[in-house]
Amino acid sequence: QVQLVESGGGLVQAGGSLGLSCLASGRAFSSYSMGWFRQAPGKEREFVAGISGIGDSRSYTDSVKGRFTISRDNAKNTVYLQMNSLKPEDTAVYYCAARIFPATYRYWGQGTQVTVSS
Repeated sequence: QVQLVESGGGLVQAGGSLGLSCLASGRAFSSYSMGWFRQAPGKEREFVAGISGIGDSRSYTDSVKGRFTISRDNAKNTVYLQMNSLKPEDTAVYYCAARIFPATYRYWGQGTQVTVSS
């Protein structure tokens, strides 16, 4: 079992940057592939970025490629999402999630709000 707690959300102007963190409790953090998802008001939750257990593979949704970077520090049981060149359409609640690849994401954090003003 993994418990996830996100932090780092907030309000930022368009073009600005924000970094999110997700701290995982439990054992064998490096066994889990981690992902960031987001859900905007009135929209379905969407995948943003993912990273493999040892960090050697990353994936991004097209709309954030070149702007967002996912990383992890297994010694700290933490996964990060660095968001640059933020746009108003990035406004959403951001969730981190964990899975044992290739299963679906099973463990979810409570979410953190990111608001980008124009």
